[in-house]
Amino acid sequence: MLVLTGCSNTGDTSTKAEDTPLGAYMASVWGSDLSEDEMQERSERDNREREELIAACMKDQGFEYEPNVDNGGTYYSSGDEWKPDDREWGAQYGYGMVNWPGRDEMQNQAPDEEYVDPNQDYIDSLSESEQAAFWEALHGPQPSEEEMSEDGSYEYNWETAGCYGSAQHEMEADDPLTSEKHKPVMDAINEFYMAMDTDPRFAEIDDAWASCMADAGYPGYAKQADAQQGFSEELNAYYENQTEWVEDDPELAKLGEEEIDLALVDLDCREKTDYREKRQAIATELESEFIKDHKAELDALKADAEQSR
Repeated sequence: MLVLTGCSNTGDTSTKAEDTPLGAYMASVWGSDLSEDEMQERSERDNREREELIAACMKDQGFEYEPNVDNGGTYYSSGDEWKPDDREWGAQYGYGMVNWPGRDEMQNQAPDEEYVDPNQDYIDSLSESEQAAFWEALHGPQPSEEEMSEDGSYEYNWETAGCYGSAQHEMEADDPLTSEKHKPVMDAINEFYMAMDTDPRFAEIDDAWASCMADAGYPGYAKQADAQQGFSEELNAYYENQTEWVEDDPELAKLGEEEIDLALVDLDCREKTDYREKRQAIATELESEFIKDHKAELDALKADAEQSR
């Protein structure tokens, strides 16, 4: 859903959600105001609940299933190390796509121990046909050719996604963000953000930024988010064309230099046009009006979200 993004919907990719009134209001709903330890604890609790629901479902299907409570080494960050408005940070990382804070440490870090599926011995004890039935009970049947699109994707349906699907659906029913109880206000928030983006005042600010970019040798962008999106597509094309991993690939290093150059010019133009300040002022006005019109629903959503933590 559009509203569940981590960045602001003011169009400025350097603005955090909590920098605007509705973003700050919703931070506690999303859980983005939690500490890293609290986020880790919440994830582990959700994983345990999901796995217990899966185990109960698999038992009903006639199979043994040991809840997998290993969170896979998931790491949560507050995001404080990301500073796209800082020139020194941009000169080192650009947008943070080819290189980013902690990248080298992440690549050099070996797992403490190899992951072991607690159900593997049981699965190995089953016959081939029993294993097939086990996986179908767990994940649902494989989609048919008619259900698959040309790119290999298909429309997810929890009712045909086995015990994983039913467990996730049950958890979402209790989640204020996805529950039927708060669906009207969540729909209103999404509709508000989509409508807000069409405010003509934002277009004027984007035009000034785009003109600055063109003068600096980067024409063709209509709005600020296009710069980062355009480079992201270029980087994706590089990875899609890779047939094998090349350590210290000069082509990737060149892309990293291009990213930094673009990001710094983007930052220059945002500063010259007061891009962030102007957009944030408009967003503040529009979001404050939305909050006033939906205060009761938002208060109820926030209260339920905080209680469910």
